[in-house]
Amino acid sequence: MSENNVPQAGAAPLTKTARQQKIIDLITRRSVHSQIELADELATMGISVTQATLSRDLAEVGAVKIRSTSGSVYAVPGEGGDRSLQQATGDSLDAKLPRLLEELLVSAAAQDSMVVLRTPPGAAQYLASAIDRSSMTGIFGTIAGDDTVLVIADAAVGGQALAETFLELAAGGVGE
Repeated sequence: MSENNVPQAGAAPLTKTARQQKIIDLITRRSVHSQIELADELATMGISVTQATLSRDLAEVGAVKIRSTSGSVYAVPGEGGDRSLQQATGDSLDAKLPRLLEELLVSAAAQDSMVVLRTPPGAAQYLASAIDRSSMTGIFGTIAGDDTVLVIADAAVGGQALAETFLELAAGGVGE
């Protein structure tokens, strides 16, 4: 934020929805054991919240405490009506991406810092969401249609290298 409380270009707005999405992302990417731990993680991202606001946010996103191998951790319901609880499970999001690419990727083409991924009809948004949620580096963002995903690569990586990575992941599948 600048001096005038105006977000700088490229910064996420500090809306309730944006804050709640950050909470969901943190819970699904790492084991969060307490509200204090969650508040500290948000603070490192430049998001300051009170304990009361954090409690309301957790209730509104449907977060619950569950037992795991590392003790009690927060979990949230899955996306798109998926009622199963989602929590940090190590590399599960990253293990899912190669499998999805193997099943859904029809082609990948690159130009400059853009990659166009083709999928069967209706699968592009699902694949784009998996890409967004993975810890894959070199991706600035994705836009999905019905059967096409536009992936914008970081300038340092470039579209061609990213397209090749997607194709390699799709060819390798899981467990190879």
